[in-house]
Amino acid sequence: MINRTQTHYKRSALYALTATGTIVTLLCASFFLAEPMISYGDEVAPDFRIRQTITDETSFLVYPSNVTMAGSISGVTGGNATGTTDFVVQSNNSTGYYVEIAFENNGTPEAMIGDNDASEALRDYSSDVGGEPSFGFTASTAAQFAYTVTSATIGDTDPSFHNNGAVCNNDTSETAETCWKSPATTAFRIVDRTTSAVTGATSTIQFKVNVPSGALPVPTAQTYTATATLSLFAQ
Repeated sequence: MINRTQTHYKRSALYALTATGTIVTLLCASFFLAEPMISYGDEVAPDFRIRQTITDETSFLVYPSNVTMAGSISGVTGGNATGTTDFVVQSNNSTGYYVEIAFENNGTPEAMIGDNDASEALRDYSSDVGGEPSFGFTASTAAQFAYTVTSATIGDTDPSFHNNGAVCNNDTSETAETCWKSPATTAFRIVDRTTSAVTGATSTIQFKVNVPSGALPVPTAQTYTATATLSLFAQ
């Protein structure tokens, strides 16, 4: 009788242990199945953006330098002299930049005057075409001062200095010493670039003084000086 009772208890305990193990196993399985839903949920949040603004940086990498004209000119028999200065612009602006030149208002009608007595014998170039550069340099009975512009990348130079072989401010061709402009106190655009120049873009301004034989008025013997300013703008 005792053995039968002990056997009954053993079986009951075994059944209870088995049931408990089964329940624990089911609970564990349920947790792992439900865990992704618990971790991630049923809702997806709207997209969000992370922004960083990079500011424009447009500046002269190399400034233009002072120019000493090359060429000895006699005030009576005449002659020609030229001089150049380069400048380099660096810009990360995707739409580029432009450069303007303006000559100092020295109180006279001419940009270049004598250092000793403010002589105005070197006249501003007189052959602009409607305020734009002329094709070729046109001499006069007076001594004249003019400038032209070229760039390492042709498209950088303002279209005013482009030519089609006959006129300036036309086409996309660029020829050195071809399109000459009169200096002015009002700003004139000389470079117009439409892309960035992260490593720098070079442009050159060339100046010219022409004194014809027997110029009127006769330039007196002294040094003549003009002062110019370049202004740089992001597009």
